[in-house]
Amino acid sequence: MRHQYATPWIWIFLLPLALDYKATDANTGHLAQFVFVAPAMAAGLALLLIAPRFHERSRLQSVVTISMLLCVFGSIVAQLVQDNDVGNYLRTVLPFVLFMLGYFVACRPWSEYRISQFEKALFVANVISLVFTLVYGMATGGALENVRYRIISVTLLGLQGVLLHEFVVARRYSFFSIAVFVVTMFVALLSVTRSLLVGTVLLFLLAMALSAPSMRHVWRALNRSLLIGAVLAGMAGIAALSFPEVAEHWTQRIFASEETVSGKDPTTITRLAEMRDQYDQVTKSADTLLFGEGYGHYYRYSPVYLPDLAGQFSEKDFYAINEWAAGHNFWVYQLFAGGLLFGIGMPLATLAALAICFFSYRYWRSAVPDAPLLPVLGRAIMLFAALPATSIGGNPLGPRFSGLVFGVALGLMIATHARLQRALPRRAMRRPRPPHRPPVAAPAPELPDELPDELPELPGRIQPGTGRADLAAALGMSRAGSAAAPPNQFGALVPRNAPTPHPHHPDITR
Repeated sequence: MRHQYATPWIWIFLLPLALDYKATDANTGHLAQFVFVAPAMAAGLALLLIAPRFHERSRLQSVVTISMLLCVFGSIVAQLVQDNDVGNYLRTVLPFVLFMLGYFVACRPWSEYRISQFEKALFVANVISLVFTLVYGMATGGALENVRYRIISVTLLGLQGVLLHEFVVARRYSFFSIAVFVVTMFVALLSVTRSLLVGTVLLFLLAMALSAPSMRHVWRALNRSLLIGAVLAGMAGIAALSFPEVAEHWTQRIFASEETVSGKDPTTITRLAEMRDQYDQVTKSADTLLFGEGYGHYYRYSPVYLPDLAGQFSEKDFYAINEWAAGHNFWVYQLFAGGLLFGIGMPLATLAALAICFFSYRYWRSAVPDAPLLPVLGRAIMLFAALPATSIGGNPLGPRFSGLVFGVALGLMIATHARLQRALPRRAMRRPRPPHRPPVAAPAPELPDELPDELPELPGRIQPGTGRADLAAALGMSRAGSAAAPPNQFGALVPRNAPTPHPHHPDITR
């Protein structure tokens, strides 16, 4: 079976939703929801049919898959119990469905050529989303006070994460990548959103941790970090001088708590009031605590925080708030929507997967730094790390495009980790140190024929320092496709030719 249409399916899968936009009212986004989502879901189902399969799954892959199925299909149970509005339920659960679909498509042992196509499509789609959202928001937003809510791409931090991997970890720089990163910082400053800057700093620290597998590399990473931090500070200063209105809004946001009667930041108080009402609703009975209130269930602000918003909200406006979309806090909303059975499993499993892949990458980078697919794992970690970073200011799985992108990032991270885990050495348990004994004369010991316990014997696979060809074969990759990219190339985001087929085998590239 020939899969000559796999590359078009990948682009159709990831590209249309990059043009998704935040509608100005609740009635104008339904057509776009159908036009953009339908081809993406059709292409995702086609990729599922032609995708290669793992012969055996890792434990991490099984845990994440089970948690994903419980989250999406368990929402049907909560919907039947709570009987929420069907339209609200479908619109709220759709990004989670796209998240699951992206995970299932990417969590496959794709060839290196196909992985490069996924990464290239992800990068191009994120750049298109960045530019399109900025232009559309500026054209329809009006004044700065209103436009700042519509110019932020839902995957802005994900794009920054991939670029920070190139700058800090891979140490690759190009004019285009630097220009894209400058645009992302410009959008973050123009939007006057503090959570975006906090997320950028966290991703920067994560990239620095990935680039320093041992303590001797920490100082080099710190020096590069200080240099990049100085550049970012200079950009912020230039933006403040060029746009005085933006600087004034930033001043208001930073010192907003001092201008209120209660002395507390109003944005923080509204987020706490939203979480408190969701928590009170889900814990009111044993049924809601187990199954949740369901996706699309209505919530409001808790009246406990009404005194803290004195002078900011009138009592009438405070009680008029009644929302059904995915809440601003991702972690509390998952408990609110799915309860203990169907809600908290998925976020906990994804956080654990991110931590496991992070520490595995650090060890493998120090033990076998030239292993194939290791840069793919690093970029997938940085892209998926944008999910918890985005959750600081909102729900990362609320928009449709972010749900799809983060699902693909999670799938690439889990699949690459599973393949490297089977081919690369694991950490050996440290043996207890023997008691100290006085030295005695003894003949010189013979040199061991095996590697030390820290790097156990791997029959039929590569040993660190003996080359790359056997490791590429163990990973199921082509020898030509596993060659290191030149330093001026953008990793797997540069075009590569498909591997040359053997004359006695069919031309199949999955």
